[in-house]
Amino acid sequence: MLKQVAEGVLIHRSELLENNTVVVQGRDGVLLVDAGITGAEMTCLANDLRELGQPVAVGFSTHPDWDHVLWQAELGDAPRYGTARCAVFMREVLSNADWKAGVTEGLPPEIVEDTPLDRYGLITGLPAETTQLPWNGPTVRIIEHTAHAQGHAALLIEERRVLIAGDMLSDVFVPMLDDADNPIEDYLVGLGLLEGVAGDVDVLIPGHGSVARGDEVRARIRLDRAYVEDLRDARVSSDPRVVSPKPGWEWASAIHEGQTRSLARGSEREGTPD
Repeated sequence: MLKQVAEGVLIHRSELLENNTVVVQGRDGVLLVDAGITGAEMTCLANDLRELGQPVAVGFSTHPDWDHVLWQAELGDAPRYGTARCAVFMREVLSNADWKAGVTEGLPPEIVEDTPLDRYGLITGLPAETTQLPWNGPTVRIIEHTAHAQGHAALLIEERRVLIAGDMLSDVFVPMLDDADNPIEDYLVGLGLLEGVAGDVDVLIPGHGSVARGDEVRARIRLDRAYVEDLRDARVSSDPRVVSPKPGWEWASAIHEGQTRSLARGSEREGTPD
């Protein structure tokens, strides 16, 4: 189920939401980024890694959305890292007595019965301002920002010229803003950080959708920035993910419609006199 996209870097893409799970080969095992969304997929992944003689040495969650903080017992007990803010967010979720019911309610109905929650969100936060992942493998730079989610991080595998972008730079999802005070500004800052390393990247792996290579990396950044600026300036979007989505992904246009309404309501509130 694993496909190589660069030297020592492999991915598996889930069937339902095209989540990209990333495997980076190290000296003592692999770095596993965003492990997957169904038990069956994670069990298959564990079997593949066992056949390769590559145990999971380190896990990493790019951000605290449900589909990026799952785990399966067969993957082992390696440390599972995230940013400090990602870990804080997950601790708050897990502190609620009914957290499992809340997570289950938000799952796609197609996979509710096959989404393991026993090890959900057990993230160890790296010290604030950590810029390099602690592991015995290729140098992995952590690029933290607050675009899309609090504690979101992209990973740059410098020696392999690979960028793992988390839930940004997708060809199937438009930029999804965080529920924050300044979501537009936060997103543009995040895009700026990714653009700042684009010259060091040959392969881009988004959280969802297809891998980008070469000139397409900067094209994805330009497309995301244009979309966010259209939202900021209340312009009608001509983004292909909105006007001509990939077949089977027409439903994703509802994300754009919801964001447009939410920002319009926010503008109306700001314009209402006290």
